[in-house]
Amino acid sequence: MDDKVINSIKGLSIDMIKKANSGHPGIALGAAPIIYTLYKNHMNISLEDDKWISRDRFVLSGGHGSAMLYAMLYYVGYLSLENLKKFRHINSLTPGHPETKLTPGVDMTTGPLGQGIAAAVGMAIAEKYYNATLEDNS
Repeated sequence: MDDKVINSIKGLSIDMIKKANSGHPGIALGAAPIIYTLYKNHMNISLEDDKWISRDRFVLSGGHGSAMLYAMLYYVGYLSLENLKKFRHINSLTPGHPETKLTPGVDMTTGPLGQGIAAAVGMAIAEKYYNATLEDNS
C-alpha cells in the first residue's frame, strides 16, 4: 500500500506540473517517499485544525517541490482534487510556491532557496521557548 501512495504522490505531482505547463518534477520524483514517510510515521498534525498550536511543522525550502507538498496535503485531507487541478492558477489554494495563511497545512511561505532552513530552525527554537514558558507557568 505504501508504494501505491508514494507512486500516486509522484503521479499527482507530475500531472499538476504538466497541466500548469510550468515547473519540473525532479523533487517530487525523488522526495515523495520522504514526505510520505514523514507524514505517515512522524508528523503530529490535526486533521480537524491545520493551525493546531502543538502540531509539527513541515517547511519546504525548495518551493519548486510545491506540487509534491500539495499532493501530500491532499492525502491528509487539507486539499481537494479540485484544488490540485488549479495548481499555479491565480487565486488558487495551490500557488507555484507554498503560501502560509493561504493553503491549509502550509506553515511557511518559501521563495529563495535556502530560506526555509533558517525559518525551520527559528520555528524549532520558538517552539522550545513556547513549551518552556508554558511549563514554567503551570
